[in-house]
Amino acid sequence: MVEKLSTEEEIDRASKVFSALSSPTRLKILFIISETKRPLHIKAVAKALKMDYAAVYRHVEVLKKAKLLEIYEVGRSRVLSPLNIDMVKRFIQLAKEVI
Repeated sequence: MVEKLSTEEEIDRASKVFSALSSPTRLKILFIISETKRPLHIKAVAKALKMDYAAVYRHVEVLKKAKLLEIYEVGRSRVLSPLNIDMVKRFIQLAKEVI
């Protein structure tokens, strides 16, 4: 039995998560930062994706708003740490089963 979403707030939250996960780039960012044992600098993520910092940062902001990662200020640097990565991996596994 599927649990019913009971409030507009819960529906809004689910919508933000699914919207954030709809981008292949954002999924890649989550996987890159989830594979490290420590928080990872945005510049390192940009280098791994062969993208410029600003483009990666825009994707990171979407993930942050969806509460899928945290951004820590370390001096002038910004480092990323994943949140709810097990949920993301479950979604991907479910998607594989549907395909």
